[in-house]
Amino acid sequence: MTTLRSEDWAVRPSFVPNGPTSPVVLLADDTTLTQLAGIPVVAWQTPWSEISALELIRFSHQMALFATIGGVRYCWRHRDLTDYDAVRTLVLEHGGVVSRRRRRAGVLVVVGVVVLASFAGGIAAWFNRGSHQVNEPADATSVNLTRNDLPGAWDHTSNAVLNYLVPPAGKIYRFTNTTTTTAPAQNSSFAKAATVFQSCLGVTGRHDRIYGAAGQQPDIQVSSPIFTTNALGGIELASTTQYYRTTAMVEKDTHEMSMTNFGTCFVQSSASLILSGFGLTAPTTVVATKWHPPTFLKGWRRGGVVDITVPGVSAKLQLVMVVITHGHFEVTLSAIVESFAKSQALLAHEANVLVSRVTSTTSRAV
Repeated sequence: MTTLRSEDWAVRPSFVPNGPTSPVVLLADDTTLTQLAGIPVVAWQTPWSEISALELIRFSHQMALFATIGGVRYCWRHRDLTDYDAVRTLVLEHGGVVSRRRRRAGVLVVVGVVVLASFAGGIAAWFNRGSHQVNEPADATSVNLTRNDLPGAWDHTSNAVLNYLVPPAGKIYRFTNTTTTTAPAQNSSFAKAATVFQSCLGVTGRHDRIYGAAGQQPDIQVSSPIFTTNALGGIELASTTQYYRTTAMVEKDTHEMSMTNFGTCFVQSSASLILSGFGLTAPTTVVATKWHPPTFLKGWRRGGVVDITVPGVSAKLQLVMVVITHGHFEVTLSAIVESFAKSQALLAHEANVLVSRVTSTTSRAV
């Protein structure tokens, strides 16, 4: 069997909440795969018998290694092809799959599986998860978009730009009903996004309910699959639903989100999270625009649109974020599009679908 020591990887998601994701060294022998991550180094050792769905994808100048461990899909990314041959041999020896893909203009495909929860009113909850059990997962899941809500030809995708923003489809996260008490590392993706948002909105971290210390955690959080289509120039689309224990919690979040510039600030901070996944910093010169999608029902909603340049995709892209609140629910619609002008009507329709589900006890996904 092949032995391996390969350096300079980055992993998503982290092996523990808010844990180190780079630099990563991968070690392999006959029995285990070991990851050394962070400074100082923290080691995780996993027997090959507990690793499934091993996959190595080669792009023109970089590679990504996928594996499922304990029900979680991890991605290790390397910015060049150093040690590619050795990693390829290792994957094949352990029953994995090796493939090669080209990145084409106009196709919204970027490798990465990242669990960064950028969802209004509960983003801070990601860093302080607990084991509190409630009975709302079915309700939260039934709010999210399904394939039946989308017109024309759509597919599920696991390799997408939105992977840097949307957690794994159908995975139910339960939280304790407390606020975040530990601030993330100063240079973390979360901290950078928080700075972008709070500076834009004009709110301090202490009083911010979206990224800051004032944020309250939902009971339940669950995301839809990421859907994709080549129609209208190309679209990636997903929704994430959070169920809060009391309507007062949602009302307090909605109060902050009702500030005039919330939509533009939220989409800019979301773009910062995506670009951080690529090791980049969001440009300060890009100006977002707010969007208030028209809906037939009275659910609260605000959104924004911003241009985003993604490594490996030559097409000009736009990130669209819409937040919808009503009752116990807060729902985030996330989309990557090549043309907001072309896709605006479709996105407004999907926003209407989500509004109808949080405002009606009978309108649920099928």
